[in-house]
Amino acid sequence: MGGNSRSRSRTLAATLAVACLFGAAVAAHAAMDAGPRQDGPVAEAAASRDSVIIHVLIVGEPRELGTGSRGSGRWAVPAEVMDIATDGQLIRSRTRILLTGGQGWDQVAMGDEIRTAGKLKQAKAGQLEAGVLAAATPPMKPDGRHDLDAQHRPNAQPRLETEGVMPGGPAQLRKQFASAAEWLQGDAAGLLPGMVTGDTSGLDEGLEAAMKTTGTTHLTAVSGANCSLILGGLVLLARSLRLPRSGAAIVALVGLAAFVMMVGPDASVLRAAVMGAIGLTALSGGRRGRSLGFLCLAISSLLILDPSLGMSVGFLLSVLATLGIVLLASPIASWAPAWLPSWIASAIAVPLSAQLLCSPVIVALQPQFSSYSLLTNVAAAAFVPPVTILGTIAVPIVPLVPWLAAIPMAIAGANAGMVAVIARFFAGLPGAALPWPEGLAGIATMLLWSVVTILLVWLVLHPAWTGHTVLALHRRLLLLMKAAESTVRRRWAKRHSGAPGRPAVGPRPWRKLRRTLDVGDWD
Repeated sequence: MGGNSRSRSRTLAATLAVACLFGAAVAAHAAMDAGPRQDGPVAEAAASRDSVIIHVLIVGEPRELGTGSRGSGRWAVPAEVMDIATDGQLIRSRTRILLTGGQGWDQVAMGDEIRTAGKLKQAKAGQLEAGVLAAATPPMKPDGRHDLDAQHRPNAQPRLETEGVMPGGPAQLRKQFASAAEWLQGDAAGLLPGMVTGDTSGLDEGLEAAMKTTGTTHLTAVSGANCSLILGGLVLLARSLRLPRSGAAIVALVGLAAFVMMVGPDASVLRAAVMGAIGLTALSGGRRGRSLGFLCLAISSLLILDPSLGMSVGFLLSVLATLGIVLLASPIASWAPAWLPSWIASAIAVPLSAQLLCSPVIVALQPQFSSYSLLTNVAAAAFVPPVTILGTIAVPIVPLVPWLAAIPMAIAGANAGMVAVIARFFAGLPGAALPWPEGLAGIATMLLWSVVTILLVWLVLHPAWTGHTVLALHRRLLLLMKAAESTVRRRWAKRHSGAPGRPAVGPRPWRKLRRTLDVGDWD
């Protein structure tokens, strides 16, 4: 015993030391990253609100800001500054900024080098970028300074030309897949691209509101669940071909890398890939301690690589969902009765465990309780894998053999349509979205609700123990009440033993309580 205790103490001390080391590395990198963003030359140019000519590298996908038709609204594009020309000076810096613009900015893709002009403004408090550039021109190729001047000539039509970008890159693949899905009927045309590649530009507004109400918006983003399904499918395929475990792991990792490159290797997709791999490890029978260690290592590594993730709500929700799956999914699934198939138990345990940990953060962002979130996710769980796997297969086939892609797209579209039907059904039920307290009170209440939910699930799935415990508590309560009545009777008799005309029957309140409880004669 003594040896085991000393070994555990040394292990705990080593774990704490490694955790402190990683924490210090993250803090140091965050401080170094924040310096240029807050006090660098780009921040100074933004503070003076100068008009600048800027050369940037696009590091993310365009996100529509306006509500106009596709291609005519305003777009926000994350970029990294390469150089800025302002007040006759050329400033070279590698700082993140946010570009906003109209015509042509929806056509840029990650990896493009763009030159444009506009007014540089300071970023809002809490924003990760050093500044925000309101582009006054469409995007142009880096060596096309004369094209910038041509904007002021009559009838000049600027043209975006990029070098080194494959015409079939992630952005182009997503657009081709979304266009190919337009022949599907109903909600499937807009929902299928969202569930496969994260492109929600064609999603119906009513369906989007229904998915927000039922807590299923995570299905329309490239999340850890997508990556887990891709990994799981590849592992099963490799094992069915009798590949060894190491070969199956290599196939799965290569397939996951191809999926990430296909949908676009931005920060959210890479984060989802890491969390999905850890979640699959936890669900596939790995030890919780090992999966938890992988999760801690992944969080530390991601924060060291990109300290701005520490301010990302999406990163926090992704970590909490994965933590819930690692810690709670397997125990909750093991509570299921023997007659329930294991896949049904897992289909209930995974969304429940993720929701329990994410709910306090969600109500802090939006003080609203989605009453049917768990039921909706469980009901839709059977239709998500066909959409993800078959849709992912169809994405690279669409530009090569469009007619062949129609088969997996039809099956995936039918399943996506069922997900839409389920979301709309539960969103239309009474009490689908209930108000919830705001601020710390709402967070504390949701934490308490999560604990109570776990206890209720355990009690419901252990009826024999629950019944035995309730009967035992009932017997104890009766014994306590009997002992209390006996004590009160003795004290009452002692107090009124000399009083004439008073029968020693006992105090009136206890007789009323016994008649109310109908427990009979205890004597």
